[in-house]
Amino acid sequence: MFGVDDLLACLRLDDVGPGELEGRNLPIEYHRVFGGQILAQAIAAASQASPGKSVKSMSVAFAREGDTAKPMRYRVERHHDGRTFGTIGVVASQGEKVVATAVVSMHVDEEGLHRSDAPPAVGAPADATPVDLGMVPWDTRIVGGVDLSSREPGPPVLEWWSRAPALPDDRQVHQGLLAHATDLTVIGTALRPFDGLSQADSTVALHTAVTSHSIWFHQPFRADDWLLVAQHSPVVACGRAYGRGDAFDGGGELVASFAQESMIRRIS
Repeated sequence: MFGVDDLLACLRLDDVGPGELEGRNLPIEYHRVFGGQILAQAIAAASQASPGKSVKSMSVAFAREGDTAKPMRYRVERHHDGRTFGTIGVVASQGEKVVATAVVSMHVDEEGLHRSDAPPAVGAPADATPVDLGMVPWDTRIVGGVDLSSREPGPPVLEWWSRAPALPDDRQVHQGLLAHATDLTVIGTALRPFDGLSQADSTVALHTAVTSHSIWFHQPFRADDWLLVAQHSPVVACGRAYGRGDAFDGGGELVASFAQESMIRRIS
């Protein structure tokens, strides 16, 4: 499996032509590129194309799975570049095949009104259960001892703490790592109410794939400090699951929100 340094290396995109960047894939023992990697690289591509601004939100539609044996090419186009706001289109592809498309909104932070919802009362990270999430290769702890591999039914909620090791002072790196992490557990959360099914049934009893993912960055944060991720899946219907979540920093500030839709089909 890979480590944080491998993910950071994926965020260092190479300039391969006008408006085109290329990134390596995570060294995972699976043929399909992890969607969180694409989210993180799209943030890196947009940030590289818009110096002076940071990503405030991003919406990504996944067209097909990517092949881990082939590098990912990112075509970047500035749709709008104002004084404080900007919009960038990013297309991820391998050869002639589009893997994902992203619309990324950029912004320069401004002073103004401020408030934030409080985080759920879940206790401290020390009260949560350390877990190995595999695709999130840093300190992660699940609140309440929830096991997404359990086939016992439970509520479609998940709360977990995340803290990466020391990272560089580069905002897009912290945004990229959080975006990467938010891609992993939404499907498993959506499956919790179904007796006899779990995240472990992906490719066994179920075909699952993320079809779209959006993330909003409300204010600066550090991914190498504790972040509380609280997520909920309100609906599974018509072969799709939908989930959404919030991320809070250690001071209780809401720093990011995300939403994901995925395909879920029984294997006949």
